[in-house]
Amino acid sequence: MDKVKAQRILQAGIDHGADFTEIFEEETRNAVVSLRDRKVETATAGTDYGIGLRLVYGTDVLYAHTSNEEESHLILLLRNLAQSRNSIAKNSTVISPLVGISLKNRHTITLDPKLIGQEKKLDLLTRADRTARSYSPKVVQVSARAADMVSHILICNSEGLWVEDSRTRCRFSISVTAEAEGERFVASESPGAQRGFEFFQGLDVEASAKIAAERAVLMLTAGYVAGGKMPVIMGNGFGGVIFHEACGHPLETEAIRRKASPFAGKLGELIAHPAVSAIDDGTLANEWGSLNIDDEGMQTKKSILIENGILKAYMSDRVGADELGLQRTGSGRRESYQYAPVSRMRNTYIDKGKDKLSDMIVSVDKGIYAKRMGGGSVNPATGEFNFAVEEAYLIEKGKLGAPVRGATLIGKGHEILPLISMVGDDLELAVGMCGAASGSIPVTVGQPSLKVDSILVGGR
Repeated sequence: MDKVKAQRILQAGIDHGADFTEIFEEETRNAVVSLRDRKVETATAGTDYGIGLRLVYGTDVLYAHTSNEEESHLILLLRNLAQSRNSIAKNSTVISPLVGISLKNRHTITLDPKLIGQEKKLDLLTRADRTARSYSPKVVQVSARAADMVSHILICNSEGLWVEDSRTRCRFSISVTAEAEGERFVASESPGAQRGFEFFQGLDVEASAKIAAERAVLMLTAGYVAGGKMPVIMGNGFGGVIFHEACGHPLETEAIRRKASPFAGKLGELIAHPAVSAIDDGTLANEWGSLNIDDEGMQTKKSILIENGILKAYMSDRVGADELGLQRTGSGRRESYQYAPVSRMRNTYIDKGKDKLSDMIVSVDKGIYAKRMGGGSVNPATGEFNFAVEEAYLIEKGKLGAPVRGATLIGKGHEILPLISMVGDDLELAVGMCGAASGSIPVTVGQPSLKVDSILVGGR
């Protein structure tokens, strides 16, 4: 879209009474190859194009999207949006001229995935499948997937912003099923990064396949855990998914402004153990959840959410910041042009501490080590969560014991934070996808190993 056309469309929004008008234009190419039971299950590539239009009246948002780029169609779409609110045209001022912002891409991309083709991905998947199956005759099913996404976006608005960005992400995933005596256990690994095809070239797919196969076979023969309240040591990396779900979402202004968060009105208060600090950082080079700019065109930044147990900040978008009187944090995100942006996480993690994992284990008389978390559910309004543990071990008299399965961690995020008494020095990040009001977006979760003094463990 050229600036003259964009200026007229944005002006039309202001002429229809809006306080703020925005255009989000996107072209995204997705390419996926997946293998299941040694057969190609999917091999697709396609491009999606569209434009999203946002009108903001105070803190009320109206949004529409289309794949039709004709100016007359876009202006008609804006008019219909305004009329749906019964908005009356006002004597509007002429909007600011559109001024381009030059961005430095902090994410080094050396090989454009679309220039490589799908065949080389299939080779990766075949190698991973072979490695997983060779680990044990108990491995009965392997699914592997390699995907890349390249997006080009333009964001412009009635305040004069004009900024363009490119985003390239690649991800590999493998799921391994082990079976014995009529029982099955599934384990998976899913690394990813904001890189080009060089990500796949540098990835040790055999190592990922072996880790998943080893965990599936090990946990298949593990005994079941006995439930109850007990100390739990949570493993680093993907263990951060509990903080992401039970504490991260309630720290987004989308939840705060709706008073659907246990952290509303608690800025400056002690909400966690003093050993706990938490960060949301959109600036980490090549990380899965990083951005040069958020989906409102603001350059991203590092936000300290919790510092030594004290709540320091929320993650905010434009509307949330305006309604709550806060500074924006560059956290406005959306899945695509089909969604209006809201405050969302990027790379969100509990920061590293000074404790050793071995010291945490020694400090527990009877509990479990939840080395690897699985899936779960959470109510963001209350912080209540229920997460399965994919790989766990008993801890007895300060020593690591036998593997156990069937464990679930149950609690409320804001109640667990004060019970984290030890924070490890082994911070690790892990990638995932997060679904919320503005769709499914790439995020990074993470944490070092943590000791929670008491948490309800569901068992069998």
